Amino acid sequence: MSAVEALKSTVSALPDKPGVYQFIDASGTILYVGKARSLRKRVGSYFTGNQSGKTRVMLSRAADLRHIVVDNESEALLLENSLIKKHQPRYNILLKDDKTYPWICVKNEHFPRVFMTRRLVADGSAYFGPYTSVPAVKTLLELVRHLFHVRTCSLPLNTRSVSEGKFKTCLEYHIGNCEAPCIGLISEEKYNLQTDRIKEIIKGDLSGVTAYLESLMRQYAKDLKFEEAQKIKEKLELLSKYRSKSVVVNTSVRNVDVFGCSAEEGSIYISYIKVVSGAIVQSWSVELKMRMEEEKESLLSTAVTEIRQRVSSDSQEVIVPFMPDIKLDKVKYTVPQRGDRYKLLELANRNAVFFKLERQKKRADRSKEKQTEKNLEKMKKDLHMPELPLHIECFDNSNIQGESAVAACVVFRNGRPSNREYRHFNIKTVTGPDDFASMEEVIYRRYRRMLDEQKPLPQLVVIDGGKGQLSSAVKSLDALGIRGRLTVIGIAKKLEEIYFPGDTVPLYLDKNSITLKIIQHLRNEAHRFGINFHRGKRSSVMNRSILDEIPGIGEKTKERLLKKFGSVKKLSEATVEELEKIVGAKKASLLAAALRN
Repeated sequence: MSAVEALKSTVSALPDKPGVYQFIDASGTILYVGKARSLRKRVGSYFTGNQSGKTRVMLSRAADLRHIVVDNESEALLLENSLIKKHQPRYNILLKDDKTYPWICVKNEHFPRVFMTRRLVADGSAYFGPYTSVPAVKTLLELVRHLFHVRTCSLPLNTRSVSEGKFKTCLEYHIGNCEAPCIGLISEEKYNLQTDRIKEIIKGDLSGVTAYLESLMRQYAKDLKFEEAQKIKEKLELLSKYRSKSVVVNTSVRNVDVFGCSAEEGSIYISYIKVVSGAIVQSWSVELKMRMEEEKESLLSTAVTEIRQRVSSDSQEVIVPFMPDIKLDKVKYTVPQRGDRYKLLELANRNAVFFKLERQKKRADRSKEKQTEKNLEKMKKDLHMPELPLHIECFDNSNIQGESAVAACVVFRNGRPSNREYRHFNIKTVTGPDDFASMEEVIYRRYRRMLDEQKPLPQLVVIDGGKGQLSSAVKSLDALGIRGRLTVIGIAKKLEEIYFPGDTVPLYLDKNSITLKIIQHLRNEAHRFGINFHRGKRSSVMNRSILDEIPGIGEKTKERLLKKFGSVKKLSEATVEELEKIVGAKKASLLAAALRN
């Protein structure tokens, strides 16, 4: 009898009661933990009908089946959640949120501190969160410290050490930020009462704190302690401002947990919103990675249980997009169709969709990064480079019969163009159409400046041209003493030949090679960038007039003359007397002489 058949034979012996079942392999490792209203029916479903591929693989590895009977479905749900967290079975859903969110910790100690943390320690401290926004946590902590001057020091305070006077006050006390429990200026009982109020604020329930402060303010006013009453009033105003910043839904919606979801193949995204006294006080989104083809109702019940445990929620109402397969005891589940609760559900569903899109983009970016690294590794190997070409520069010259000679340098980072680092060069030391000398000048100027500014050199330099341009570039690198610090190659246009310095035999790369494609992309970018610059420069030269060559004739004079006569040809036909009427005798004689020549 096979292992699967042996497991199947045990199904009839399972009780028709709620509980948790576990599939276990031959080594005793738990493969899968599941919950069920009826253990017999749920486990029996694994051996009837067409199972998915993942389920068949899990069953083929299972050697044993264990079960735990509980009193009701809710207990089965909680036990399943506990066992999954403890054993982390291979085939159960995996909760992923990709980051450590901040929490607010109320430390389990004498005179508790209240602070932000990303580490949850099982020491009895109270943790509130997680929060998706660090600024929101800081705002909340700032409010707490304005209302109640809790200590921020880490002194080991206790009743004995305080009574023995082991500590002294610090600056925080003198500037009014602490009530100095270290020297006994506030009792532990009163301090703990403040801590309870702080927990209410962090949970989002401001009504109890507000009522307490209002009664205290009235008592101070009744006792004619107007300064103390004014301080309490200022605290109430702080609370009011904080409340006004919360997203208010409807005060009739008191204490509610809202769960929205969006699914894709292999994952379901859950967005959680906590509403207290009509205001959204917390939101959080997670991804549940499916290891087997679980039903969405089962996934939702698991997610609700897990998230409520993580955020320590005690809400008596849960709003969901559909009913889960198993519900928690003493919790009302609602699938709203209209009204404020429906708007909250829509908001949670939208958050889940946005979170899904964000995760998809991150995965695509990671995939792109991996592909880029793979491409650069191939490039390094093909060009026999000592390191990855993370920084590449390519040079190209442009001129027409030596006129308006320019050069372009384009920069690639991680295999992609870095447009803001592109540079143009006007050729300064070369006359006439000499591409070799122009390349020598540009390479020297580029890397002389990088050395002077102590900038890192590229790993690869690509010269658009054959052996001649490459040799000119190498001359400049030799003059600067950096030839051995980078790889330099030339690419000839016709046959796409790759030349190395000192090697007369070119390298021919496969036409579909990613290395050749990146080099071609570099060459084409350099050509495009250089041609655009050259066109602009050539256009400005061609637009120049003979009037620009005459000393003493400025832009405004030129504009007046062309406005009057329309063109240089008609201007040359004008008499000196006509010119004098516009520019005066001196300039008229200059113009007439220049135009005759």
